[in-house]
Amino acid sequence: MDYRVFLPVLIAFALSVVMGPVIIPILRRLKMGQTEREDGVKSHLKKAGTPTMGGVIILVSVVVTSVFYLKNYPKIIPILFVTLGFGLIGFLDDYLKVVMKRSDGLYPKQKFALQILVTAVLAFYLVRFTNIPLTMLIPFSGGHYLDIGWLAIPLMFVAVLGTVNGANFTDGLDGLASSVTVLIATFFTVVAIGTKSGIEPITCAVVGALLGFLLFNVYPASVFMGDTGSLALGGFVASTAYMLQMPIFLIIVAFIYMAEILSVMIQVTYFKKTGGKRIFKMAPIHHHFELCGWSETKVVAVFSIITALLCLVALMAM
Repeated sequence: MDYRVFLPVLIAFALSVVMGPVIIPILRRLKMGQTEREDGVKSHLKKAGTPTMGGVIILVSVVVTSVFYLKNYPKIIPILFVTLGFGLIGFLDDYLKVVMKRSDGLYPKQKFALQILVTAVLAFYLVRFTNIPLTMLIPFSGGHYLDIGWLAIPLMFVAVLGTVNGANFTDGLDGLASSVTVLIATFFTVVAIGTKSGIEPITCAVVGALLGFLLFNVYPASVFMGDTGSLALGGFVASTAYMLQMPIFLIIVAFIYMAEILSVMIQVTYFKKTGGKRIFKMAPIHHHFELCGWSETKVVAVFSIITALLCLVALMAM
């Protein structure tokens, strides 16, 4: 085996580690501080003012590392585009929230429209410029693929937008989104290398960038990734799944993303239907466990262990 395939991990890790001490003080000077909800988990109030938009560190590490491999690995282009595209949407949202002091950032319609645009470009690129079919590998089927014809396109929008926003909701505790996603990226790296898919440089780069970022993001975090990081990571996970023809596997490996977004949807729907009653103490679901008495580090550890085990299950399902 050619061990140079793992070089992007080290390059992205080094870039991430070097950028942290440079970018974090700049974010602090620019007063890019996190604001915490007064009605949220009380222990989070002390995080107010912690620099956010640290996802820039992840994004730059991944992009710079990937550029070295573009010529020999053209299949990383759609993943890089989607990762960067969603990252820029997140950056704009963070910038409006933190710098322009617009509490909502991008309006929901604006954010949704931009997310649909990036997904549409991915769908168009896959159909017109690659030989990757939209058939999907079925877990535990012994290598059989599901072909649903043109319905694969609307399904792609649901899968990509669901994954991206699930990753966004997962980013609510120190190191949670980073820890969960580094495991998913490691799973995709193993699959990419094993199937000789030609996308391993970018999956390796995400692993390295996240490992470096985690040095500054684990509890107590000295920087948060913000929407810049969480939307970019969601875009990376969704587009990688499609490049490997494995979107169905997102239900397994990105289970935590799904649990987070479903908990919000269930909570909001139930709240409206019952005139103010709640199923969870707070949504997304990681806050529910905190309010049940779990420490922040315990929630991160348990969610990461669940993801690691599910990644093993997904490998067996292939």
